Amino acid sequence: MKLSEIEALKENTQPFFVHIPVLSRELIAGLEIRAGGEYLDATVGGGGHSLLLLQAAENIRLTAIDQDQDAIVAARVKFEQTEPSLLERVQFWQGNFAQYNPKGKQFDGIIADLGVSSYQFDQPERGFSFRHTAPLDMRMNQQQSLTAAEIINHWDEKRLADIFYHYGEERLSRRIAKRIIEKRPFQTTTDLANAIAGCVPGSYRHGRIHPATRVFQALRIAVNQELTCLEKFLDQAQYWLKPGGRIGIISFHSLEDRIVKHRLKDSPILQILTKKPIQPQPDELNNNPRSRSAKLRVAERKLIES
Repeated sequence: MKLSEIEALKENTQPFFVHIPVLSRELIAGLEIRAGGEYLDATVGGGGHSLLLLQAAENIRLTAIDQDQDAIVAARVKFEQTEPSLLERVQFWQGNFAQYNPKGKQFDGIIADLGVSSYQFDQPERGFSFRHTAPLDMRMNQQQSLTAAEIINHWDEKRLADIFYHYGEERLSRRIAKRIIEKRPFQTTTDLANAIAGCVPGSYRHGRIHPATRVFQALRIAVNQELTCLEKFLDQAQYWLKPGGRIGIISFHSLEDRIVKHRLKDSPILQILTKKPIQPQPDELNNNPRSRSAKLRVAERKLIES
C-alpha cells in the first residue's frame, strides 16, 4: 500500500475504530509473556490486545495479522501514538489467518480474538448490522467478491435454510428461507431484517433478540467462511508454537467455542490449561457489555511430544 493511501485511511479510520480488548487481563496472564519473545496476533483488530502484549515485557516482537485493511491501519496508528518505537518491533500482514505462512518462524505465544469487531458492527456501510440501512455486504476483507447480497439473492432455498440452521442455529430456518425466496431481490440490511420479522410468529418477533439476529450471524459466517477458516487456522497454528509456547483463543458464540474446544483438546501436541473457558468478570461486564458472551481457552505446546 502506498504511503498516501495509508495516510488517507488513517484519517478516515482512526476516529471510529474504538476497540475495547475483551478478557485482556486473563489473556495476557494466560500467555505468560516472555521478555524478548516472538508473538503472533492473528486478529489484530484495532490493536488493543497487541498493544498490551507489546507492553507486557521488554523487547517483544509481534506479527500482526488482519484481513480488514482498516484494522491494520488503526493498529498501526495506535502503536505509533502510544510509542512510535513500537512499530520497529511489529510486522503487519493483511489476509485471512488461515492463509498465513510463517515460513519456519515459531512463536512463544499466539492469540486470536474471533468474529466481527465492534468497529465493523458500528460502521453502517459495512452491512454487518440491521440497526442502520446499508448495502448487504458483510465482508471482513473488502477485496473478496462474495457478499451477503450475492448469497441472499442467488443461493437456492435449501442452501439458505441450511446456513441459517447450521451457522445461525435458527430453528425457523426453512420458513425464513422460503420468505426470502418469495420477496427477493433485497438491496439493504433493513429490507432483509423487516422481511424476516414479518414471517415469524408474534411471540418470536417480540422475543429477547430481533428475529433477524441469527440469520445475520449465519450470513456473516458464510460470507467470510469463518468456521472453515478457524478450523484450518487451529490445525496449523499449534505447529507454529515453540515447545512451551501458548495459544489463547477468544470466541463469542457456541459454534466458534465448540471448534476451539475440540481442536485444542484433540491436538496431539497441546496441553489444555483451561478445563472450562474463562469468562469476563463483573467489572469488565459493567465497563463493556459486549464482552458478555466472550470465552477464552488457553493451551500450551508440550515440551516432550509423543
